[in-house]
Amino acid sequence: MNIILLSGGSGKRLWPLSNDVRSKQFIKIFRNESGEYESMLQRMYRNIKKVNADSVVTIATSKSQVSSINNQIGDDVGISIETCRRDTFPAIALATAYLHDVKGVSEDEAVVVCPVDPYVEEDYFIALNELYNMAKTGNANLNLMGINPTYPSEKYGYIIPENSEKISKVKMFKEKPDKETAKEYIASGALWNGGIFAYKLKYVLDIAHKLIDFEDYEDLFNKYETLSKISFDYAVVEKEDNIQVMRFNGMWKDLGTWNTLTESMNDNILGKGIQNETCENTHIINELNIPILCMGIKDAIVAASPEGILVSNKEQSSYIKPYVEDIEGQIMFAEKSWGSYKVIDIQEESLTILVTLKAGSKMHYHSHDNRDEVWTIIEGKGKTIIDGMEQIVKPGDVITMEAGCRHTIIAETELKLIEVQLGKEINVNDKHKYEIE
Repeated sequence: MNIILLSGGSGKRLWPLSNDVRSKQFIKIFRNESGEYESMLQRMYRNIKKVNADSVVTIATSKSQVSSINNQIGDDVGISIETCRRDTFPAIALATAYLHDVKGVSEDEAVVVCPVDPYVEEDYFIALNELYNMAKTGNANLNLMGINPTYPSEKYGYIIPENSEKISKVKMFKEKPDKETAKEYIASGALWNGGIFAYKLKYVLDIAHKLIDFEDYEDLFNKYETLSKISFDYAVVEKEDNIQVMRFNGMWKDLGTWNTLTESMNDNILGKGIQNETCENTHIINELNIPILCMGIKDAIVAASPEGILVSNKEQSSYIKPYVEDIEGQIMFAEKSWGSYKVIDIQEESLTILVTLKAGSKMHYHSHDNRDEVWTIIEGKGKTIIDGMEQIVKPGDVITMEAGCRHTIIAETELKLIEVQLGKEINVNDKHKYEIE
């Protein structure tokens, strides 16, 4: 099965754990079968492979998320990079062209497209396989999965099927309604539109060529910033006559707010936290190395990260967005393909960072124009390459690099170091990459 996961979004509804680099799908808050914490992305990928080990996964995402993806699920995944945000039709068209032109997938092959971040169980992934087979062997141009509604939601569009069978032709689509109208839709058998589609590559490629002047994937990638913003629903779904929907009755949750997210968490406390016996329905998520104590707190979320601290009633947490949109500053934590970093101190002419490299990983061989760097190894072992010279490093070693110096570090075991950046113009864009000679 070919599957495209849409992972282009970012946002601050789950501030302070989410930001422009670290979206909600990368936050590790769910326990897997081994009892370890995993993210929505890891949970989705693991279950896709569990149900169908031969599945080929491609993730449509922004450049800023590539390192987090590689960090969490490795390099054995295709990535279609969006150079900017252009809504779901351009993203799906680009990913479809990527499969055909870069990965060599036949235009007669089917593909399933779905969001990366719903909270679902194994039956959802079985249903994705069914949807894929519908697209591969059926006669409909477009196949949708409609979610059986559990309440009259005002957040979703609705699919109106022609009948109540598991698979039905689509009668019409309805925009996001008010609550009373949603009740009427549900009473008539309507389904939530969860943004889950399946089609043969040729179908979307033909539509893309009609709407966009491009030759192939590379040409479309280069023109991506010039494309109009339009959703796949508007550009394709609502204009298609030969379309059918498969009803899905299993669990499907959009965990877009702290309120909905905590409903699906395994534990009330992640990180250093204490609640006394008078607390009720309160969750602590703490990424700081200091304890949080809650007493007599009810129906609340307390979330702490290097980005900030949130203390909120769960219902009120749904209205967080306008209050945090204007919060700007240094990204304090990020995952990279080689590991992660956490900013621990900011001064006018220095930045101090805790860097963790995974065993066997390495940074790019790089240099900076406007800053010096000092590395102090605090855990693990590996080697550095400084202007072509190799040196074995261990805890206690200090390595100094002046501006312009080419350098990298390679971790033999998991390796931790303190990096101090020194300069008047410290900037994440001050970086040049090289091949190791």
